[in-house]
Amino acid sequence: MGTPQTVALLLSVNPLLAAGLVVLLVVVAWLLRRETATARRHRRYRATAASVHQRLRELNGDGQRMSYLRKINPYVFEELLLLSFERQGLKVERNASYSGDGGLDGKVFINGECWLIQAKRYSRAISPGHVREFDALLSRAGQRGFFIHTGRTGQMSRAVCRTSSRLKIISGQNLLRLLSGISLKEWSHE
Repeated sequence: MGTPQTVALLLSVNPLLAAGLVVLLVVVAWLLRRETATARRHRRYRATAASVHQRLRELNGDGQRMSYLRKINPYVFEELLLLSFERQGLKVERNASYSGDGGLDGKVFINGECWLIQAKRYSRAISPGHVREFDALLSRAGQRGFFIHTGRTGQMSRAVCRTSSRLKIISGQNLLRLLSGISLKEWSHE
């Protein structure tokens, strides 16, 4: 009964059944190929981050670069950082979503060690509370991490960083170095 000739005969006898099967196959194929909104958003932000990375090279001066970074979408900023780590040959893990991430924007693996990343696109001074919260997250996770931002690092935030062996703040010149492709190994021990 399962021969192709038998199936063709049954479908020719009942055209409604044939049409129903075709529609069912098309719907199933469409559902399997359909990209989720989250996947489309991730793809779009990653493409935008690549464009921003190129645009940064074209800008004259560090002031223009920092000003430009402070204006981009915060999620594009996250992707830009992860892209910069990847371009250094480092393994990166992205979050499944951009919001509701619990203060963790990604992970980078350096010499086999997992570093957690918190990205903040500020136009002014960073909040010491955000730095303390990220340090507490690092403590709970038992890992080290990078708090990477576009703002100014005040004395209270620097004090949090000085008292933590887990936390490294990347901003200003070091942020621009990271984005320009200078290896972390060349400046991270300064």
